[in-house]
Amino acid sequence: MTTIPTPSFRPRRLRLTAGIRRLVRETTLSPADFIYPLFVRHGRDQRVPVRSMPGVFQLTVDQLAVEARAIAGLGIPAVILFGIPAVKDAVGSDNYNPDGIVPQAIRAIKDAAPDLLVISDMCFCEYTDHGHCGIINAPGQPYYTPGLPAGYLLNDPTLELLGRASAVHAQAGADIIAPSGMIDGMVAAIRQALDAAGYAHVPIMSYAVKYASGFYGPFREAAESPPQFGDRSQYQMDPANRREALKEARLDIAEGADILMVKPALPYLDVLSQLRAVTDLPLAAYQVSGEYAMLHAAAANGWLDLRRCALESLTAIKRAGADMILTYFARDAARWLAEG
Repeated sequence: MTTIPTPSFRPRRLRLTAGIRRLVRETTLSPADFIYPLFVRHGRDQRVPVRSMPGVFQLTVDQLAVEARAIAGLGIPAVILFGIPAVKDAVGSDNYNPDGIVPQAIRAIKDAAPDLLVISDMCFCEYTDHGHCGIINAPGQPYYTPGLPAGYLLNDPTLELLGRASAVHAQAGADIIAPSGMIDGMVAAIRQALDAAGYAHVPIMSYAVKYASGFYGPFREAAESPPQFGDRSQYQMDPANRREALKEARLDIAEGADILMVKPALPYLDVLSQLRAVTDLPLAAYQVSGEYAMLHAAAANGWLDLRRCALESLTAIKRAGADMILTYFARDAARWLAEG
């Protein structure tokens, strides 16, 4: 009878001290991993707090220079912009207005911090008076299509306006366009519009896998974009589906996406991990408003340590395969990481 020797390796040896743990750490966070979301509104000298998201504000354009320099100074390489127009209408016209709120914001940020990458979230929910991500079928409204249900999101007219707005934002200086509405064909339409306008060099970060999630609640307050009727389940993904996520990603890759995104992040780490296994494209993951707000609420009640749990959550997202993380914790996390 052969005796199996006791293994000499004991994992706990590599956990003994903080120095050893750092030496063998498999996943390392850095401020360079983060993209910071900014909400921009009309007006002057305003920093309007978002009640459900501590530390997050709606900023007027004149506030962006100081903000941009501070973000860049922390080593955060990019921001993503969400615009809150002064006037909303059925077609979200402020989104493709060269003097709209986001083009103004892009120019202000690039003037203040030229090396800070500016990503333009490309959707219509913040700009339409109905709060949906595209053109809605309604009698008397532009693009009305008899025979389709009232309230149905019209896919192809929305593509036309997405392309138009993307070219406007690129002209203003956006480094990356990030379509987020889950409109069929959005990547191809935007790629064609950018190329035709002379912006073939501008990449597309596609919200390729965006679920109809309950974790977006605080964002609705921040962006002032709740749907005025129904919900977004007719175009965002069913949270129960994983194989469909891979189909969506493959479609966007075929249409010319340069970066793919999974949103939300933490409830869909399995999807993020599986997507990492099937594509070499850079992957982004969005730690959404609900994830951020829950951690803050629990910490405010003394139930957990905010810093520890926020960094743990961000590490989990990177460990699952994200190359970049959109997170409202970006500024705080950059400071925490610098403190060690």
